[in-house]
Amino acid sequence: MPRYDFDMFTIGAGSGGVASSRRAGSYGARVAVCEESRVGGTCVIRGCVPKKLLVYGAQFADAFADAAGFGWTVPVPSFDWPALIDAKDREIERLSQIYRNMLKNSSVELIEGRGLLVDPHTVEVNGRTYTADKILIAAGSHPTVPDVPGIQHVISSNEALDLAELPRRIVIVGGGYIAVEFAGIFNGFGAEVVELIRREELLYGFDNDIRIALAQEMRGRGIEIHARTQVARIEKRDHGYSVYTAIGQEFSAEVVMYATGRKPNTKGLGLPEIGVKTADNGAVVVDEWSCSNVSNIYAVGDVTDRINLTPVAITEGRAVAETLFNNNPIKMDHANVPSAVFSQPPIGAVGLTEEQARRQFGEIDVYCARFKPMKNTLSGREERTVMKLVVDARSDRVLGCHMLGPDAPEILQGLAIAVKCGVSKRMFDETVGIHPSAAEEFVTMREKTVRPTKLAAE
Repeated sequence: MPRYDFDMFTIGAGSGGVASSRRAGSYGARVAVCEESRVGGTCVIRGCVPKKLLVYGAQFADAFADAAGFGWTVPVPSFDWPALIDAKDREIERLSQIYRNMLKNSSVELIEGRGLLVDPHTVEVNGRTYTADKILIAAGSHPTVPDVPGIQHVISSNEALDLAELPRRIVIVGGGYIAVEFAGIFNGFGAEVVELIRREELLYGFDNDIRIALAQEMRGRGIEIHARTQVARIEKRDHGYSVYTAIGQEFSAEVVMYATGRKPNTKGLGLPEIGVKTADNGAVVVDEWSCSNVSNIYAVGDVTDRINLTPVAITEGRAVAETLFNNNPIKMDHANVPSAVFSQPPIGAVGLTEEQARRQFGEIDVYCARFKPMKNTLSGREERTVMKLVVDARSDRVLGCHMLGPDAPEILQGLAIAVKCGVSKRMFDETVGIHPSAAEEFVTMREKTVRPTKLAAE
């Protein structure tokens, strides 16, 4: 008779938890996963997928505007926000059901309810206890907001995906990728958008040339961006809200959205009580194998606060399953993980920024290309694409690729493979470009960008 009810019990049926559970189940492990909300997690239900659907919807504004330059006569378009939200909701429900079916087809038992760790081998769900040899924590994260007067009046990205009506004017507080993406979404649908950020530039952690260029393009689309701005309080008015800054500025809006960070969902899981070590923000501290300080308890995804991206959570989760149930020890390699920001225009990046490369390698070469995309020559749109390569001057190895412009995420996915393989700048130079395309600029950049070696302030 088995010692435990399951070989692995997973807390959280998001991307990481589902991927790990399915992989373990495919190797014959007895697996259960519990979920207190909808199956699919942040990415499917209230993150990447619904947000990208809204991004697609907002981009039609550009298509209508650009069409005239190519000979099209387009009647003045109208837009139905509730119809888009309904369509989005149907798609999310479809995907959630697919996730359920995938668990079922992998012989993974789904237990609906919140999991609580009773001891290192026992999880309680809805008053019933389940035992497992291994426990995987994949509970994800949630939006956080600062403690300022009137903060109860704001929404997060969760609520922004489900607004009953499109606001005519919205204030977005935050300069990260979520804030930037929603600024582009609401602006594309015709709302007036004001974005308030604490730092000098958007997207802290991304390459400075890309950050600065994005802000310029966003402002060109009519988005107000106020840098070095701290919110002091938010007050409710008859027809909306007023946001007051520390220096006395007032911004009025129908909706105020905060996108100022996320926190791991570990509160109330019982981790301290059973000795699992967590960081100050609640993240589960894990080693290179995604194992906590309690030897049979693992954690993957946002709950570990390493690289909070869906494909990373999936890769971490699958590595755990391979290691534990397929006699195939795998560690997730967190170096050179590509990322994208679905801003308008979008960003794609892989590897080191110029600033990071200077710190780590000292002597580097930088190559940049700035140009108006061919489509814009007839559409009349003034936006420009920016591409950048960061190269180790000693070894000629490409350390980073960065792009702002149409199709940037699609282009950077391919370049990420090359960077992961240790591609050199010479290999880029010897590669024949696809003409005419924007992507060919990455293999035709020859002139080095000369700049002072002093690091720019972030």
